Amino acid sequence: MTRPTPQPRAAYPYHHPIQTRWADNDVYGHVNNVTYYAYFDTAVNAYLSAQGALDIRGGEVIGLVVETGCAFFAPVAFPEALSVGIRVAKLGRSSVRYELAVFREGTEEAAAQGHFVHVYVDRTSRRPVDLPPVLRAALEALTVG
Repeated sequence: MTRPTPQPRAAYPYHHPIQTRWADNDVYGHVNNVTYYAYFDTAVNAYLSAQGALDIRGGEVIGLVVETGCAFFAPVAFPEALSVGIRVAKLGRSSVRYELAVFREGTEEAAAQGHFVHVYVDRTSRRPVDLPPVLRAALEALTVG
């Protein structure tokens, strides 16, 4: 398996600010690895909500995470200000692969980068559905390559 190389900030068309919290640090003095996934989830859902593409309380369509991964390049810690860059690497009929990166404020190289795949499903039946037009448009705006 080839280790990825840190990507530059410019490789991600959208950035969501994240403020680290005291509770994010672990006993080793840096943000715990599991917390990066919360940062990723927060950034994606904030973007989709701002675009009017996600109604977390009453929407008929919800995204279920079916795959995740993350590579770490440099530690981050409280009280650093961060941003999470988001891009869409693959957009399917009912799924999307997000690629994300965590950047320290004022830096150009990712401290960590990862991905997750959402499959969009009917809230009640949990069966895959076509991406609604407003969601597809929001995701297309983040598509690269």
